[in-house]
Amino acid sequence: MNRGTRHYAAAIAFISGAYSVWSASMASRPTTSGWLMGVLGVVVIVHGGLLLTEGFGRLGRASGPLMIVYAAVMLLNQALLGTGMVDDGSGMGMTSGMGAQSPTASMGWDAGMVALAVLMLFSGAIMTRRGSMTEDGRQ
Repeated sequence: MNRGTRHYAAAIAFISGAYSVWSASMASRPTTSGWLMGVLGVVVIVHGGLLLTEGFGRLGRASGPLMIVYAAVMLLNQALLGTGMVDDGSGMGMTSGMGAQSPTASMGWDAGMVALAVLMLFSGAIMTRRGSMTEDGRQ
């Protein structure tokens, strides 16, 4: 994988990971979804750090697929939050009518997280496609 691709992927990992950790820390109470995003954020940050060191060689061809898995977990979590299948821990959920949860009462899903996850998904696909490249970009 060439240096530019590694730096691009590392930048996406740092930003996505930091945003995941920040987002998880903003919940008013701990939830499984929040813990998942917090832990995943730390793992993604570490992965981004490894991409900037000589240790990236240890990841080998697994780096791209790992980014795809991280993105898939982030997108699945956001889908579950958006449909109300899991609680976001914001404490903002309000009831309407006969005590039913209003689908728009809580902003469970996060458009920024979705955008970063999609960007991470594409980054992982690029890394997977170019995974066999050497440092100078040759196959």
